[in-house]
Parts: sequence; structure tokens; C-alpha cells
Amino acid sequence: MSLKTEYLGIKLENPLIVSSSGLTDSVGKIKKLEELGAGAVVLKSLFEEQIYYEAGLLSGIQDYPEAEDYIKAYSRNNSSENYLRLIEDTKRETSIPVIASINCITATEWVNFARDIEKAGADALELNVFFLSLDKNKAAADYENLYNEIILRVRNVTGFPVSVKIGYHFTNIVSLINNLYYRGVKGIVMFNRFFEPDIDIDKMEVVPSPVFSNETDIRQSLRWTAIISDKVKQVDIAASTGIHDGKAIIKQILAGAKVAQVCSELYQKGLGRIPVMLKEIETWMDRKGYGSIEEFRGKMNYGNIYDPVIYERAQFMKYFSEHS
Repeated sequence: MSLKTEYLGIKLENPLIVSSSGLTDSVGKIKKLEELGAGAVVLKSLFEEQIYYEAGLLSGIQDYPEAEDYIKAYSRNNSSENYLRLIEDTKRETSIPVIASINCITATEWVNFARDIEKAGADALELNVFFLSLDKNKAAADYENLYNEIILRVRNVTGFPVSVKIGYHFTNIVSLINNLYYRGVKGIVMFNRFFEPDIDIDKMEVVPSPVFSNETDIRQSLRWTAIISDKVKQVDIAASTGIHDGKAIIKQILAGAKVAQVCSELYQKGLGRIPVMLKEIETWMDRKGYGSIEEFRGKMNYGNIYDPVIYERAQFMKYFSEHS
């Protein structure tokens, strides 16, 4: 039985990737993840603002002085130089595939840093991109074109595989991903988990909602993984958010994902969950008689099930009527 798979042209021992987080910000931590069996790691994100700060270009791009002060303080301890050193040291001291990550919102000078990441030895780059659509005078296409511009700029200066981590707030997500593919994107990570505000009614303050995902959060990514894996077959899909056990990884692979990214589960229950989740996949494969991941990948996606409409319906009278 083999859990081997391929993502962004990189051969992995298994489909479990530890996503960008504090779990992947040092060589020591990454060594531990490799020992426990993770198939790959996405390094903790470097922010576009950090790159600007170190280049002396930060002033004026922030609307709020306190935000600029925070970025300056954060950057002093998380410099781009240290980031490149982390890539180099990890590649020298481990054999686990390393995917760098940049959190970005513009298609400007920072993209040249992507070239430095490639030279440092990263196997691929994950771009974490998101814009809140706040301008009432802009069309949805204007915001989506920013994704295209970022990708074109990065592809012009690099040769290694690039994936994009996106949210699901798009008018036509299938068209967006198809356009990104034709501009050189190799993979899509679905979906990003964003900061979401809540209101403390006693303190009368806006506060963060819980940061960790839960098992029910898999529903959005599962639907779109099943659809995209059929509609845009050339793109590798990394399913993200709501991955809390081996069963969730199996579901995403059945829907068409190449890999699944795990984070919240490891924070909440410990890194020991990695071998447990992998064992759950192996046990299920043995019970079903599958010898490899590819034998069942996409078996339940939009193009392979008898009634694909079930992935399309957002309101199902059949189910709601049972709870009248």
C-alpha cells in the first residue's frame, strides 16, 4: 500500500501537508514534522509589508500609523534574510519538500523577492492572496484582475511551481481558477481561513472570533474541490480548512484533491495526530482494497458521480422540509 502522491510536480510520501503557521517557522520544528511523517511543509508566511519595510519602502503604504509600527516591530524579529536562511537550512538538514509562503495584496516591487526564495532552494511558492471588495465603484472583475497581475509578475521572475491560496468569495470561482492556470499557476489551495470579527456586547468592542477551524468547516472546500477538480483538471488542488482527521483527508482526495493541508488539529491536539491521521487513511484503503492514492482520487468529484447536481444545489428543499 502506498500513500505517495504528487503536488505541484513535487513527489510526496503522503498527502498530508502541514500548512503555513508557527508550526513551520524553524528547522527544529520542521525536523519533528518530518519524523512524524508529514508529506511536506508550507513555511510560515512572510508578509509583503515585511519585504517593503526592509527595502525602506513601507512609509506611506499603511493607512494607520499603529499598523506601520506593528509591522516594523514584527519585521525586526522576522526578517526576509532570516526567511531565506530558514529555507536554506531546512533544505540542507531535512529531505522534506519545502513550500515557501508570501502573504501579498499588490503586484509591485516585492515580487522580485520571489526570485530570492527560489534561489534559496524552496521547492515551490504559495501565494496567500486576498482583497476585501470595499470599493462600490469597482466591478468584481477589477479585484480578480489583481490576482492575475500578481501571478504574471511572479511567473516573470521565477521558474519554480507557484500555487495560490484563495478564499471562496468570488462571483465565478471556476473562471478565476481557470484564468490563474493559464497565467502559470500550478496549484490552488482552497480555502484560506481569514480573521473574522465578533462583537463583545459587554465591553462594546470588536474582537476576533475563534482562530481555529472545526470539522464542519470542510463543507465549503469539499464542494469546490469536487467541482474544480473536474472543471479545471490541470490544476493541483490542496484542500485546506476543516481537516481534523484521516477521514477528512480521504474525503478531499475522493473529491479530487492532490493533498490536504492541516493546521488547527495539530495546534489543538498535538503533532502526534500526524501518524494517527496517516494510519486512518491506510486502514480505510486496506478495507476498500486500494493500493494507492491515485486509485481513488477524484472518484467522487463532479464529473464522476451519477448526480453531480448535488454539488450545485445551495438550497435543498428535500432536506429543509424534514425539519419543518
